[in-house]
Amino acid sequence: MRVTARGAAGPAASDRRPAARTRTPGTDTGPTDIHSVYVRSLIRSQLRLALICAAGFVLATLVFVGVIAFAPALDGTFVAGVPVSWLLLGFGVYPLAISVAALYVRAASRNEARYRSLAEDA
Repeated sequence: MRVTARGAAGPAASDRRPAARTRTPGTDTGPTDIHSVYVRSLIRSQLRLALICAAGFVLATLVFVGVIAFAPALDGTFVAGVPVSWLLLGFGVYPLAISVAALYVRAASRNEARYRSLAEDA
């Protein structure tokens, strides 16, 4: 059972659905189609950027670990009672992570600014 206001002649505004658009091949030139292409492109570029940043971080971290593994003399050297290998990990990896994060945010913002300029022009 459906309850409507008194004097309502037709379906409520929320019940109305826009007419279905029929698509024929090669005629997808509406603004929503262009925007969906731009959004998919933005998503792909953000994913590519995230994968590159993650791979770079992993590679740089492996270099830190490799240096520590292949230089056992670092374990015998102490600074303020702490082995240098621990200092490298503690004070080398965290700045690396912050740097990668800052670069990612900067590049992602640039990608989004490009998307906005393209979307406004379309």
